Amino acid sequence: MRWKGRRVSTNLEDRRGGGGAKAGGISILGLIVAFVAWKFFGVDPQQAYQATKQVTAGEQVESVGLENPTPQQQEAADFVGTVLADTEDTWQAIFQEQGQNYTPPKLVLFSGVVNSRCGTAQAAMGPFYCPADQKVYIDTSFFKDMRQQMGISGEQNQTELSRQDQAGDFAQAYVIAHEVGHHVQNLLGISSQVQQARSRASQVQGNQLSVRQELQADCLAGVWAHHNQQRTQFLEQGDVQEAMDAAHKIGDDYLQKSATGQVVPDSFTHGTSAQRMQWFQTGLKSGDLNQCDTFNQPV
Repeated sequence: MRWKGRRVSTNLEDRRGGGGAKAGGISILGLIVAFVAWKFFGVDPQQAYQATKQVTAGEQVESVGLENPTPQQQEAADFVGTVLADTEDTWQAIFQEQGQNYTPPKLVLFSGVVNSRCGTAQAAMGPFYCPADQKVYIDTSFFKDMRQQMGISGEQNQTELSRQDQAGDFAQAYVIAHEVGHHVQNLLGISSQVQQARSRASQVQGNQLSVRQELQADCLAGVWAHHNQQRTQFLEQGDVQEAMDAAHKIGDDYLQKSATGQVVPDSFTHGTSAQRMQWFQTGLKSGDLNQCDTFNQPV
């Protein structure tokens, strides 16, 4: 994936310094339970954040930006900032075509623990978007976890990143674009509609709505990649396969079977591996926002 030399977003908020926020009252067991509940059993991450918030009533200290980042830390910020800038340029153009204005999200880089208006979250929960403050939160150590814990490799292509212990660069970009996809849903009013519908639904029905919302974000990530390729020619051989490998290995069925040997479809909140790959491909091939209506067609 070619990314160097393009604009780096100014909407990057670096909170990686100081070893992360100190959160009183968090037990290691509590973190593990919250992580497993979210990643393997489909518990709503918003609920996991709120549960964590309840046990972190002690003093909390926000981390601050790195004063003297290492070359690798600076490269991580530059990479994330470049992908974020690419999403800004892409979605601004798409929104303008529809007579709307795109307000980009802020993206927060953090280490370990972070406070958001959606509650307190840990790096183990992975990247997330908070609609309450319209910010994407990422601990870039997740990109290393993608490779070492989830088996999402980076051997498929050439990379401009110096680190070789992380998932592939386009797999990382897919993760960022997915979270920005949730921001697009928020701007379009989709997120609030889903939240209202979930408040009236059963647990199983609510999970099904969550799946459709997550699959739509995958499709929107594909739409971004389609248009960004037309604009910058940033994709290289093997990049799409990297993203598909990531989509496959973060499917609910794949994660549940890997963790427990069992699959519980009613607990899915993000979609199966096949669904996630399918909807990313739908957006990538079509580049059409209208093709991402996961709520009114079979998923």
